[in-house]
Amino acid sequence: MVFGVAIIIAVYPILSLEGLEGRMFRPMAVTVCSALFGSLLLALTVIPALATVVFRRDHLQRAIPSWAEYVNRGYSRTLEWTLDHHYVTVSASVVILFIAVASLFSIGTEFMPKLDEGSILIETRKLPGVSLTDSVEMSKRVEKVLRAFPEIEDVVTKIGRPDFATEAMGINQGDVYVLLRPAATWTRFHAKDDLIAAMDVGLSRIPGINYNFTQPMEMRLDETVSGVKSDLAVKIFGDDFRTLDTLSKQALRVISSVRGAANPQVEITSGVAELTVRPDRSALARYGVDVSHIEHAVEAAGSGWIVSDVIEGQKKYTVAIGMREDYRADPAAIRRITLRAPGGEYATLGDLAHIDVRRSTEVINREDGQRRVVVMSNVRGRDLGSFVAEVRSKIDQDAHLPPGYFIEYGGQFENQQHATRRLMFVIPLVIAIIFGLLYTTFGSASQAFLVLMNVPFALVGGIAALWLRHMNLNLSASVGFIALFGVAVLNGLVLVSSINGLRRHSSTIREAVMAGAQRRLRPVLITALVASLGFVPMALATSTGAEIQRPLATVVIGGLFSSTVLTLFLLPLFYAWISFSLPGQGGREARARQGEA
Repeated sequence: MVFGVAIIIAVYPILSLEGLEGRMFRPMAVTVCSALFGSLLLALTVIPALATVVFRRDHLQRAIPSWAEYVNRGYSRTLEWTLDHHYVTVSASVVILFIAVASLFSIGTEFMPKLDEGSILIETRKLPGVSLTDSVEMSKRVEKVLRAFPEIEDVVTKIGRPDFATEAMGINQGDVYVLLRPAATWTRFHAKDDLIAAMDVGLSRIPGINYNFTQPMEMRLDETVSGVKSDLAVKIFGDDFRTLDTLSKQALRVISSVRGAANPQVEITSGVAELTVRPDRSALARYGVDVSHIEHAVEAAGSGWIVSDVIEGQKKYTVAIGMREDYRADPAAIRRITLRAPGGEYATLGDLAHIDVRRSTEVINREDGQRRVVVMSNVRGRDLGSFVAEVRSKIDQDAHLPPGYFIEYGGQFENQQHATRRLMFVIPLVIAIIFGLLYTTFGSASQAFLVLMNVPFALVGGIAALWLRHMNLNLSASVGFIALFGVAVLNGLVLVSSINGLRRHSSTIREAVMAGAQRRLRPVLITALVASLGFVPMALATSTGAEIQRPLATVVIGGLFSSTVLTLFLLPLFYAWISFSLPGQGGREARARQGEA
């Protein structure tokens, strides 16, 4: 019993998970391990004391219920057939295991299931340089389109940077918070994704705005963890802006052509209108005009040329020279600004400098000290893992990166990769710890390996359950597989220990296998049934947050079914087939086999 509980606790190195996944599942691991440790102390101390009281007043001889006798007879006949047709049984089991593992490579993958927060956040990006008035008017048009949907209760828009400057947003950026009515009152749409698709079509009729559909908490988590508010972020690093712009457009075309891409867009880094004044050195030399004179004229036409300060008592006023409004209406008016040369000549600003308007860089984004541009996309109607795999394959084929330029993939995919690398270290460690505990229990590597065979067959039921419920393989399901290993191995430990005990009383291998399996039929079934029933509420939950619980519970229930079948049929078969020799039993086994002959 001590080793059984130790094995279940050993499969919870979920405590070693880091980042977002650690914060989500570490409380579960701490709770389970603490409860198991407390129940072990209770079983070793309080239960024996209570048993002495209860069994004094009760009869130990109880009639076996009729249903139990029926189950025992059916199990005995099936186990006899399994032992007699071991080649057929093993072959069928290996084929099923191979199919399940092979299907694991084609199942969808993602970091975490989409959590339905009950509301939608639409990120809007307008053209850089848009005025505040125009930005507000465009946002009003967006709200008008959204309010036409009866499924939407209210719409709130936030433009630009907030008062506390929690994020650096310009007036061309805005967050539209869409509050939804209860889904039970919807008549036109059956799912939230259908509503988002309809909203996307309606908003696409408004020109000059890019949209990104997400959720309030999801957006904050994505931005905090990876710095990008989308499921996939293709980060292109390099030095030259033009090269980065060309590569980002190539990546955008690739992502847009992949099935499942939702609202693909390039991070806006340029497009702000900028008035550029480049002095003509030869013209300045002919007129004898200094560059500072041009600077003062441009400054006066723009914000005002500060020439002095006036102090009146304790107040200080700035004095600036400014041009009339008609001189700053357009570049042609600025070119007509007249300057007087030291020799008395007059020349316009257009004669002394090249004045034009161009689109310039709005922001320079850096990561780890290197310039980068991001191509973003959400994923809709498809799993994240296969989507990113196809995107990477096409980008590797179509994009030719110059020397010094490279690509990284971030967003939710970055979280998924980080969690996968951690689990690739955790799961082998779990199996090694279980094997060590089993070897300590039995003193035999062969028997430890036999019980450990429950682990791959537990995967069969878990994978089948994911397919049946149309779920992707995510971190929640992976944690479910880890939790499943402990219960599956515990049942194998109970059965093998029972068979070993009967073999020590001079039984033959087949008799020991049959008697030991029948003796532990109800404990194995009850253990699996209780564990499965405990996860049924999680598997069927529909409340907020149930999306994260369902894959974990589904995997455990399905895996317990397949591992229980293995424990009751395949494990006795393998035990009888391999015919382990226990310490001190070799002579008795040989004599028993001679007697059978």
